[in-house]
Amino acid sequence: MNTDIDRERGILSPADRAYLLGEREMSHEQSKRNAEARIRRRVRAATLDFDLLLHALPEKDRKQTFEKTTTDEAFLDGLRAMVAFVYLGTETYGVDFEDVIVPAIRSSEEYLAATDENAAVSVDVTFDVETTVESSLEGIAARLDAGEPITSRELFSVIMEGTYDATQHERITVVRVDDDDGGPSLERLATYLDGELTVVGDSRAVIRLGSATDP
Repeated sequence: MNTDIDRERGILSPADRAYLLGEREMSHEQSKRNAEARIRRRVRAATLDFDLLLHALPEKDRKQTFEKTTTDEAFLDGLRAMVAFVYLGTETYGVDFEDVIVPAIRSSEEYLAATDENAAVSVDVTFDVETTVESSLEGIAARLDAGEPITSRELFSVIMEGTYDATQHERITVVRVDDDDGGPSLERLATYLDGELTVVGDSRAVIRLGSATDP
C-alpha cells in the first residue's frame, strides 16, 4: 500500500489520502459523508476517463507512461492494485470479472495485431481462478500472537481484513518464499505498519515495531 499522502494529485487529493489513511479527522458526520461521496464520484469519473484515454491518448504518451514499469516498483504495485480494485468491485457486487477482462484483452490483441503485424487475428482468452484455503485469518492471528512466522501474503490478508491490530506486536517474523513474486512488498507492508524491515538470511525477514531492537 502506498501511504505517501503528498504525491501529486491523481484521482485522490492529498486530503482524500489523509482521510482514507485515518490521518485526517472530520469534525462532523456530514463532513465525513461528503468526503466519501466526493471520492466515489472521482473514482467513477476517472473510470469513465479511461475510455477516452484508450482511444484518444497518443501512442507516445502511453509509451512514456508505461515504459518504466519494469523499474518503477511503486507504479507496478499501483497497476496490480488497480486490477485488484476492479476485480473486488465486480465480483463482489454482481458483475463477472471475466465479462470485463476477456473483451478488454481480446480487443487489445486485435488492435496490436492490426497495428504491429498488419493482420487480423482470432483471439481465444481463457480466464480461470482456483482458490484453495490454506489458512484462516483466525489461524494467522493466533500464529502472530504466538510469535510464529507468517508469509507476506498472510500478513497482507490480516491487515486488509482490518479487525486485527498487527502493530500490537514488537516484531513480526515473515517467511520469504518463492511464490511471493508479484505479491505484497515487504517494504510496503513494513511502511504501512510504521515498522523497520530487517532481512535475516534468504528465507526470513523481521518487521520491528515498538521497542523491538533485535531481529
